[in-house]
Amino acid sequence: MAERLIKKYPNRRLYDTDQSKYITLSDLKELIIQGEKISVIDSTSSEDITRSILMQIILETEAGGEPLFSAAMLAQIIRFYGGALQSPFSRYLEESLNLFTRQNEAFLTSMTGNPIEGLARMTEQNLKIWEQMQAQFLKASGFSAGDKGREGEGA
Repeated sequence: MAERLIKKYPNRRLYDTDQSKYITLSDLKELIIQGEKISVIDSTSSEDITRSILMQIILETEAGGEPLFSAAMLAQIIRFYGGALQSPFSRYLEESLNLFTRQNEAFLTSMTGNPIEGLARMTEQNLKIWEQMQAQFLKASGFSAGDKGREGEGA
């Protein structure tokens, strides 16, 4: 699926080049929810501003209803910026979301057969995947997988 090109004009309006019409931030959010891959380009500078537009959608969504991110979670995320673990943490979050999405799809598919068997298989798969992700995160953090149980030991 090709990325859908959205242009942002100086008057702060968003233009969907596929549909040849102006759209709102809410329209853009709906496109994303529907699975569209988007790219937002500043019409003046040709700079890719996709991330800032996505952040704007998240900010507006967080302000509008029950937030997805707690203040404590946001503070934890901020602490990772600029540190040695920023890159591994970013990959960890991305892989976690990908895993969650795949598991949600698998769960919905498993509901057509025996749901208990499907849940049991999914739980086993999740444990294996989480162990692998944790080992990769620990390795990227400079720890070995064997170090994870030694937190409570003296120095």
